[in-house]
Amino acid sequence: MINAVNEKLETELEGRTGQKVRACYQCKKCSAGCPVAFAMDLLPHEVMKMIQYGQRERLLESSTIWLCTSCETCTTRCPNEIDIAGVMDGLRHIATFRGVEPSEREVSMMHRSFLGGIKLLGRTNEPVLIGGYKVMTRNALDDLGLGAVMFLKRKIKLLPRTVKNRRAVRKIFKRTREMEVK
Repeated sequence: MINAVNEKLETELEGRTGQKVRACYQCKKCSAGCPVAFAMDLLPHEVMKMIQYGQRERLLESSTIWLCTSCETCTTRCPNEIDIAGVMDGLRHIATFRGVEPSEREVSMMHRSFLGGIKLLGRTNEPVLIGGYKVMTRNALDDLGLGAVMFLKRKIKLLPRTVKNRRAVRKIFKRTREMEVK
């Protein structure tokens, strides 16, 4: 039974990411190079091992999957060419889909704000990203002074640029959602 659970998590991640987690032989190069490892509760190599052990709940509740910045340092260091950043993204996706409350609430909100902005405009836009994030965290006025300074220095544009075919971007989101339901 335990082996079936292990295989199910590995199989699910392989289907989502195309990565063969079983190929990880724990060289720890991913963890040694990770620039945010100091803040993680599980190091990247430990995440890979826990996937192999089928520790779904522990992984989905960890802060590591939300703190991973997807900088791909781990991926470039992996001697087996496993896209570890892609695996972390797959775990975040599974957690979101299953309604697991993230341990890093604000990181999850930034993630949702980022995707919401792309769905709306077809690309990222700082005011939309930060505005959505501030609304979700209920801290709308915290950085207002900094935002004004950045606007005055022309570091932020208020009017968002959009892609030509926003409908196509929305269709991608719709198809992705439909694939998740299946």
